[in-house]
Amino acid sequence: MKVLQSMPPARLQELLAGFPRLRLAVVGDFFLDKYFDIEPSLGELSVETGRIAHQVMAIRHSPGVAGTVVGNLAALGAGTLYAVGLTGDDGDGYELRRDLAALGCDTGHLHQVPQRMTSTYLKPHDRTDPSLAGEHSRYDVKNRATPPLDAQRQVIRSLEALLPRLDALIVADQAEERDCGVITALVRDALAEVVCRHPHVVFWADSRRRIREFHGLIIKPNQYEAVGHENPVPGDEVRLEQIIAALPALRTAAGAPVCVTRGPAGMVVADDEITVVPGVRVEGPVDPTGAGDSATAGAVLALSAGATLAEAALVGNLVASITIQQLATTGTARPEELAPRLALWQSQQEGCGGR
Repeated sequence: MKVLQSMPPARLQELLAGFPRLRLAVVGDFFLDKYFDIEPSLGELSVETGRIAHQVMAIRHSPGVAGTVVGNLAALGAGTLYAVGLTGDDGDGYELRRDLAALGCDTGHLHQVPQRMTSTYLKPHDRTDPSLAGEHSRYDVKNRATPPLDAQRQVIRSLEALLPRLDALIVADQAEERDCGVITALVRDALAEVVCRHPHVVFWADSRRRIREFHGLIIKPNQYEAVGHENPVPGDEVRLEQIIAALPALRTAAGAPVCVTRGPAGMVVADDEITVVPGVRVEGPVDPTGAGDSATAGAVLALSAGATLAEAALVGNLVASITIQQLATTGTARPEELAPRLALWQSQQEGCGGR
């Protein structure tokens, strides 16, 4: 095991310079994040129910989950982007496509399925309080039925059509209910098969519940998933030694490299060897929403531009450290923000003796 202690600024610039030529697709669960900006002082008491009728002053929306990955890829300067997945034939689907198109993402492989709803996170928030304390309870619109077989096959056909022209494919498997999202068992089996036929493509999988069921793709479990700790609660801790002990078996089962995320502590990666990649320590309030997706975007772009797995993990850490400081929104990072963040990270490594 070793610890990544440095990256020359010139190396970071070399990787960033390669981002605009890269072609990537994101397949999985595209959600619409819809924010309702509420003015607390205008709340009205409903005559019918006696409850407060919150007054919405503005509505904002942006692509979420797989769309968050796309947003971060676009902000980091990726060259060509494709969305592959399923939505409903509804207003939220229209808004999702429009927002993705505004990011420069091709939505020709984001298939409409009339029997399904467009997955949506509805996020009411007091506009006078940008902190997490200003958030109301969230409302989730999710599908709880398996997509029609024809729709699943459409996704597979889209992957087969796109892969010859891609540098990387990112899998974003958000659905907690088995076979109710885009990444069904059929699609997952197809992914394991196409990996062998496209060795030039970086395959990367992130899954909320089934990360251990992907084979042949680089997998990104969090620290709890890596050690088999299901349903963690706030305050639960996983020691670095536990992660390192679990990594060899996890990598063997996946048949591919593994990147374990550790929140503010960074990542641990296992390729030919195990490397600890410290995170960036930031001050002030943070919002971790979408941090894992932003880390994925940075890491996969770096890998596709020629980084080692440890270097890619560091780039992912840098990106996530920027996005978590953007409150009450799904944050992104721009290429020019990474060099100052690398300098901060480097100073922190030197300050703790590289540990």
